[in-house]
Amino acid sequence: MTFLEPWELRAEFARRLSELYGNEVPAYNTLVDVSADVNRDFLQEHGADAERLGSISRVTAERHGAIRLGSPREMRQVTRIFAAFGMYPVGFYDLRDASSSAVPVVATAFRPLDSEELARNPFRVFTSMLAAQDPRFFTPELQHRLADFLDARELFSPQLLELADSATAQAGLPTADAARLLDLATQAFSLSTEPVDYEWYQTLEAISAVAADIGGVTSTHINHLTPRVLDIDDLYRRMQALGIEMISEIQGPPAWEGPDVLLRQTSFRALAETRSFRQSDGSVREGHLRVRFGEVEARGLALTPAGRDLYDRLVAEVDELLAAAPGTATRVEVAREVWRRGLPVTELELARRGLAFFTFQMDDAALLAHPLAAAVTLAELIDSGIAVPLPIVYEDFLPRSAAGIFQSNLTDQGTKDEAQTGTDFDIERMSEIVGTTVLDPNTLYGRQQQASIDRLAAELHVVIER
Repeated sequence: MTFLEPWELRAEFARRLSELYGNEVPAYNTLVDVSADVNRDFLQEHGADAERLGSISRVTAERHGAIRLGSPREMRQVTRIFAAFGMYPVGFYDLRDASSSAVPVVATAFRPLDSEELARNPFRVFTSMLAAQDPRFFTPELQHRLADFLDARELFSPQLLELADSATAQAGLPTADAARLLDLATQAFSLSTEPVDYEWYQTLEAISAVAADIGGVTSTHINHLTPRVLDIDDLYRRMQALGIEMISEIQGPPAWEGPDVLLRQTSFRALAETRSFRQSDGSVREGHLRVRFGEVEARGLALTPAGRDLYDRLVAEVDELLAAAPGTATRVEVAREVWRRGLPVTELELARRGLAFFTFQMDDAALLAHPLAAAVTLAELIDSGIAVPLPIVYEDFLPRSAAGIFQSNLTDQGTKDEAQTGTDFDIERMSEIVGTTVLDPNTLYGRQQQASIDRLAAELHVVIER
């Protein structure tokens, strides 16, 4: 009897969701095809350097998905489901104030934790929860109506949850049970054909299209699936050349001559999808919704807390420059100049200054040329060439970029009462919501880097000081 381990379940789950979403949103298939073409051409042009941030096979197969849930109960249930696939909550993202539009959600992302599991299959799911108790978006009356609506729906069947718990307990499932788990999990994220209550949906949509997409329907669905690409600017141009409408700009860091850091994202605009709506008189009529889109990402180096502080200062400088002289240049043009002034232009300098996370590989030739004392600093090892830094890829997300893509695909800004005080959320609160510890991404990157430094110290028989 064949037994499927969590990574095998995860890989098949990602494949099935990709097939499902491609059937529901055919433009996604075009995005995947163009991404593969871009990656192939980039590899041919750049050779081995193209795979510095991940093998071409991993990058081409890589996906992240996005779903939207309504309540802590649903978040706890999906935590159980994703655990069956070896995916755990990492990071906290608050989108409520990350853009000018009303995006009343907080989020975490479920993903594999260690480098081996990520290499096997890096599927991750950005999972948003409606901040239904935030008075800036929802009046007391609407809060009660939302609570009743969300409590009454069932997104995940008892059998799915039982199979997921069994897979977690056993670290996998036999073939028959695995097939049933995968069938039920995939079905749970398919777009429902059940008619939508038109009046209720419109009530929520007046506040936020995202709120309506979460709390205005009786099911959830894949909001987008995201392939990874090695040259996102090339992909953007190619998609436009095919006549596919893209959002106005690529979110995240600008394209420039230096190292790619963190995450860059873009998407084609949400497409009109036919949905059935139940009217107040009980009749059912066809209409259209624009809530789902095709996103693509390019991943760079993971920044340390010091590097992230620098990044945030550069982003703030870009905002200030744009506010001081609106319309004189695009955000990308301004950001590129700010990056050139403020960010190291090489990976080596990022490593020397402790601004990005790396693993380290020993260079034997450099070691022969530079005898070592019993204790040495990491910077000295880097400068001498003995410690060769290898970049750790950023596996997580940026609240501002996520909100920017949400905003770019909205047809209305929505409403938010700034006179009210928002509900407090942070990573500790999200841990309480999902029922397990939400891990800090920096902790994971730091562990990976430190393990590499410890191995290097053992190989060199020295103490490496920071």
